[in-house]
Amino acid sequence: MSVRRVMGIETEYGVSAPESPGANPMLLSSQVVNAYAASGTDPRRTRWDFEEENPLRDARGFEVARDHVDPAALTDEDLGLANLILTNGARLYVDHAHPEYSSPEVTNPRDAVLWDKAGEVVMARAARLAGRVPGLSRINLYKNNTDNKGASYGCHENYLMRRSTPFASIVRHLTPFLVTRQVITGAGRVGLGQDGRGHGFQVSSRADFFEVEVGLETTLKRPIINTRDEPHADPERYRRLHVILGDANLAEVATYLKTGMTALVLAMIEDGFLTEDLGLEHAVAELHQVSHDSSLRHLVTLRDGRRLRAVSVQTEYLAQARKYVEDRYGTDADEATRDVLDRWESVLTRLDAEPMSLAGELDWVTKLELLEGYRSRDGLGWDSPRLALVDLQYSDVRPDKGLYQLLAARGRTVRIVEPTEIQAAVDHPPTDTRAYFRGRCMAQYPRDVAAASWDSVIFDLAGQDSLQRVPTLEPLRGTQEHVGALLDRCPTAQELLTALSRP
Repeated sequence: MSVRRVMGIETEYGVSAPESPGANPMLLSSQVVNAYAASGTDPRRTRWDFEEENPLRDARGFEVARDHVDPAALTDEDLGLANLILTNGARLYVDHAHPEYSSPEVTNPRDAVLWDKAGEVVMARAARLAGRVPGLSRINLYKNNTDNKGASYGCHENYLMRRSTPFASIVRHLTPFLVTRQVITGAGRVGLGQDGRGHGFQVSSRADFFEVEVGLETTLKRPIINTRDEPHADPERYRRLHVILGDANLAEVATYLKTGMTALVLAMIEDGFLTEDLGLEHAVAELHQVSHDSSLRHLVTLRDGRRLRAVSVQTEYLAQARKYVEDRYGTDADEATRDVLDRWESVLTRLDAEPMSLAGELDWVTKLELLEGYRSRDGLGWDSPRLALVDLQYSDVRPDKGLYQLLAARGRTVRIVEPTEIQAAVDHPPTDTRAYFRGRCMAQYPRDVAAASWDSVIFDLAGQDSLQRVPTLEPLRGTQEHVGALLDRCPTAQELLTALSRP
C-alpha cells in the first residue's frame, strides 16, 4: 500500500451569536444548516439513512448497552435535526450543539485537503446566509476545537482498513504515533487545561481533553484509540478506523501530512512491517506534556526505558516508512507517496532546527508567530484576554475576518490546492469513490432521493409502492469510471433504477 486509501475528515465547527450570547447553540447550528438548505435545489431536504449505523459495536469484539454511554455517542438516532447531503457527496448537519461538515470519501491526502477546504467555504457561506434571514442574529463559525470554557468538539479522521488487521496491532503501533504527531498537526491553543485557565501556549488544541488510551467514547473519557466498529462498508472486508485525536487544521500542509503520514503508518501496520516497539510508558500523560511544551524539548518515556523527544519518535516512524516504501515499491513508488515522505522529512528537520521557520505551513507555528507579535509589541502576558481573542479569530471562517484566511489571501501560507479547485469541490464530488454516485444523484435527481448515507442512496419514485434502496457498500465502486456514462444517459431516476436492475 501507499498513501492511497479511502479516507475522510469530519469537522464540528464552533458556533456563536455575538449579539445574542445566551443563544442555544443547537438552534444556531440548525439555523446555519437550514439557511444553506434554503439556498439549494433540494426541495425535500433529503434525510440521512440511519439503518446500517451502529455506533455501539466495539472493535474489541462486543457491543455496549445503549444506557451505558453518553447520549451524544448515539449517532444512529434521528433527532429530527437539520441534515443535508450535498452535491459534492459530503454531509452537512447538526451534531448536537455544532454544525458539522463531513467530507466525501477520497482516496489520497491531496483530495482530503481539497474537500476539507471546500467545507470551510460551505460553512462560511452557510453562516453568511443565516445572517441574512430576517429576525435572526449574526452567526459566526470557527474551525477550532474548544470554547476555552471546558467544552471540546471534534475533528475526526476516518481511514478504511483491512478487516483482517489485528486491532491489538493498531493500538500498539498507532498510539505513540498519534501522541507525537501533534508536533506537526497541532492547531495551537492559548491556555492550558480543559478550561484553559492555565497560562501559556500549547501545541494542540485538543490534547488536554483525552483521558484514556483505548475506548468507545468520543465525548467523555475520550480515548487516544477509538474502538467504534462501524465500517460504513462491507463489514467482512473492511474496518473504518475512527481517529478522534486530531485538531481542526486550517493549514493545508498540516492536513496533507496528517492524512498522508497516518495512511503510511496504517499501511505498515496492515502489512506487519513495523517491528520496533515505540510504546509509551504513560501515553495519556505524555500526550498532555508534548502539547504543553512548544519548545519541543520534552522527552517522552518509552516502555523500554528510552527517553526521546516527540520529533525523534516521528523521525523513527519516518525512517520505517521510507524503508517500507523502498522495500515494497523501490523506484516505482507513486508521486503522492514520495511527496508525503519528503514533506514529512522536511518538516521534522526544520522542527528540530528552527520551528518558527514553519509559519505558514503548520497551524500551531503560524498561530504562535502571530501571538508572539502581539506579545512583543504590546507587552502582553499569556493570561491576556486579547491573546485568547486572537486565538479565536485565527479560526474564524469568514474570508475578511479570519486571521488564517487573511494570511492565505496575502500569500503567506503554503498551498497544496488552488482556490479554483476548492470552489469546484464545493459543488462537485470526487470522481474515484462512491461519493461520485451519491453527489451526482443529489445534483441530478434531488426530488427523487428520499434519504442517503455513506453506504446507500434511497429513492422515492412516483407510482412505486415502496422506497428503492441502492446499496453502495464498496467505497471504490460508484466512481465516475464505473457509473459516469450510466448517469449521463439516465435523465430521470426511474431510468437509472431500471438500468441498475438489469442483469
